Amino acid sequence: MSSEEQPPRHLERRWATRYSFRAELEIEWGSAVLRGKTRDVSSNGMFIESNDTLWVGAGFTARLALDLPVQMDCSVKRIEPGRGMAVSVTVSGDQHQQRYQDLIASLTRPQS
Repeated sequence: MSSEEQPPRHLERRWATRYSFRAELEIEWGSAVLRGKTRDVSSNGMFIESNDTLWVGAGFTARLALDLPVQMDCSVKRIEPGRGMAVSVTVSGDQHQQRYQDLIASLTRPQS
């Protein structure tokens, strides 16, 4: 098989654009509260830098520390050992949805 015939090694499954964004967040998992920081965000997910990672498929609630906090339900999709975890995000509640949408919109605007 020549190099031109080899399948790609990594299939990109993301459809939403990611934006570099740093913010503190709290992870509520059962009775434990873990801390982390975002590395990047998109309309449907984010990468969380944390020493305390969960496993693929684990679900938790996260609170993004913005001026007006945003609460979201997350599910772990991928682990990067020693770095953190990629998660999908579902934002419930009209106020939280609007805050998250406003955040993403602010990241898409050109900086002046």
